[in-house]
Amino acid sequence: MLEWLEFAPVWLLAQILRVLPRPVARAIGIAIARLVYLLHGRLRRVGLRNLEMALPETSPAERRRIVRGVFTTLGRQLADFAQLPRITPRNVSEIVEYCGLEHYLAARDRGQGVLFVTAHLGGWEIGSYGHSVYGYPIRIVVRELDNAPLNRFVDRYRTAAGNQTFGKQDFARRLLAAMRAGETVGILMDTNMTPPQGVFVPFFGIAACTASGLARVALKTQAAVVPGFTVWDAATRKYRIHFEPAIELVRTGNDEHDAAANTALFTAAIERYVRRYPEQWLWVHRRWKSRPPGEPPLY
Repeated sequence: MLEWLEFAPVWLLAQILRVLPRPVARAIGIAIARLVYLLHGRLRRVGLRNLEMALPETSPAERRRIVRGVFTTLGRQLADFAQLPRITPRNVSEIVEYCGLEHYLAARDRGQGVLFVTAHLGGWEIGSYGHSVYGYPIRIVVRELDNAPLNRFVDRYRTAAGNQTFGKQDFARRLLAAMRAGETVGILMDTNMTPPQGVFVPFFGIAACTASGLARVALKTQAAVVPGFTVWDAATRKYRIHFEPAIELVRTGNDEHDAAANTALFTAAIERYVRRYPEQWLWVHRRWKSRPPGEPPLY
């Protein structure tokens, strides 16, 4: 989502949003995102195609509603990201609340590190920041933006309350070090990968090339793997961080089999939340772009 900031008009918009009252900023962010929905035909088509494949039982009208909801979610998060430094221990409960914090605390107290399985769902940027404001800073695996000054700005916001970031180029080494130190690392693992970095596992019944590094590190380090997702709750008008109990890993002794089997378990956890909150997931990403050998392209 923050790749949008690499475009000058959106960058300037973020500077305006950060000083406005939060409800006003959200309304403007959502309005701009809905305009992008109307103007960006390629993203609309990708979203509708993904829904046609993943949720064939939905009607064309329902698919359009869901894709519009994706842009509403992105616009709201853009506004709230611009205002991250305004979230403090005194007001964080007005913006972000927990559901299942005890599952994270139990995993952390095992002392062998925690790996968050998460996704581009709801307010992922807001959840990681809010978690650190509550007193639980984590490390976040990120894709650095191409614009270096802008990347520094975004990184400063992400880390303002104690979180730390590291790029995907340092993934294996930094992740192993973090687990040995008993730290917590959040990983977005719902984007398309290419072999050999990814393995094909079912996602909505369709083979999806998915990063297997998290599973390999978990098997090597005994770290707890906790599903954690931040969703927007329209009833309370807050973000809610959902933590589930740590996933019981498959351990047969066959490294390749176990990496694929556990990656499938992690992906199934993501699918459950996407099904529950379909309008909050990033359907406009070509999640099934990579195909198993011999299969035709889906886009």
